[in-house]
Amino acid sequence: MHITHVAVATAVTIGIVGVSYSQLDPKVAEQRARVVADKATCRTVDSAIVAYAGLNGAAPASVAQVAGFVDGDITAYRIVNGRAAGPGCVRTAQR
Repeated sequence: MHITHVAVATAVTIGIVGVSYSQLDPKVAEQRARVVADKATCRTVDSAIVAYAGLNGAAPASVAQVAGFVDGDITAYRIVNGRAAGPGCVRTAQR
């Protein structure tokens, strides 16, 4: 192998390692995880609806009514027919 091939191979290897490390940077990973964790899931909102209904005897009409039952941002959700609707919510056909 010529010296130039070794230099190129070394540069490529260092470049790959640098990219891999940036993907595993603990601070960046933690920041991304916090953003995701701060957002509620459809299942969480559905659970809050059930909890609200259990305590109040009636289903909530808006997500504002269940906000106290959820840690996280639920502003992207709404309540449709007593269930959460929004990001990640999959609806099956009504029977």
